[in-house]
Amino acid sequence: MAAPMDESSPFVSLVIPMRNEGDHIRPCLEAALAQDYPAERMEILVVDGCSTDRSREVVAHYAQRHPHLRLLDNPRRTTPAALNVGIQAARGKYIARIDAHTVVATDYVRQCVALLESSGAANVGGQMRPVGRTAMGHAVALSTTSRFGVGDARFHYDAREQYVDTVYMGAFRREIFDQVGLFDEELIRNQDYELNIRIRKAGGKIVLSPKVVSHYTPRSSLPALWRQYFEYGYWKVRTLQKHPTSLRWRQALPPLFVGTFFGSLLLGLLWLPARWLFALVAGCYLLANLAASTIAARRGGWHYLPLLPAVFAAIHFAWGLGFLAGVARILIPPEKPKQ
Repeated sequence: MAAPMDESSPFVSLVIPMRNEGDHIRPCLEAALAQDYPAERMEILVVDGCSTDRSREVVAHYAQRHPHLRLLDNPRRTTPAALNVGIQAARGKYIARIDAHTVVATDYVRQCVALLESSGAANVGGQMRPVGRTAMGHAVALSTTSRFGVGDARFHYDAREQYVDTVYMGAFRREIFDQVGLFDEELIRNQDYELNIRIRKAGGKIVLSPKVVSHYTPRSSLPALWRQYFEYGYWKVRTLQKHPTSLRWRQALPPLFVGTFFGSLLLGLLWLPARWLFALVAGCYLLANLAASTIAARRGGWHYLPLLPAVFAAIHFAWGLGFLAGVARILIPPEKPKQ
């Protein structure tokens, strides 16, 4: 049951982008509706990108019983477009993004509001806590809470309250969008990080807090994980075009590694010394991967050890190859069709 109405509570808008999320939207909505924040001081905006499964029917069913839940349309179908539709329709002083793959804690909204008001930050969020549904999903969850898997992206593994460069999802002050603009709809991926760059450039602070709790369902197959991280790498290049100084070491390592790995492999076909370089690079990576997999398995369960090396490799190679593909798109633009 939601808390009784309190007129002193700031009005909050929850924006949930959705497209074909039939397997996930029900628990996501259940968690959003179970908030201990006053229901009269909150609205839930589900923005649908032309779903072809039963996602819309599920949301419509909940909307019939909960007047503060609305279903909006996103004809452009992309996540940043959905977020912008929701922000423009929102009435809240604070606007919180919730992903359809996520189940937030019952005090999620209350903790976000408290943190926004006490810290003065422009954007706040909590640790991304992945919970797999399958053996592969559990292995992915373990890998994305490992520094070997995700570098120094603190919202993946660090629960201390601190200023950071970005957070998972995010709860924003409404006025920040008037200052820096909406989400960049060109960026199919990485749009949240790019927005946080603009927020920081404008002098806004971003705070990570262990009090803001949510649980995320990661990809449960290697092909899906590969596509996800390939797109992360690919769209990171476009972000760097817009903000050249935003590159972090965690983002530079995968393309450097992948480029050296495949470059030395191909060069080694013609030049013997390059084979030694390839052997060194491949051997060092294999040892580091096995060590990180052992540490993750000891933390999460030894039965995941056979899966973890492949999961780590998929993250690193997909991100690196996606980044290099993004660079290639810039250096070798596609030919314009002839008139």
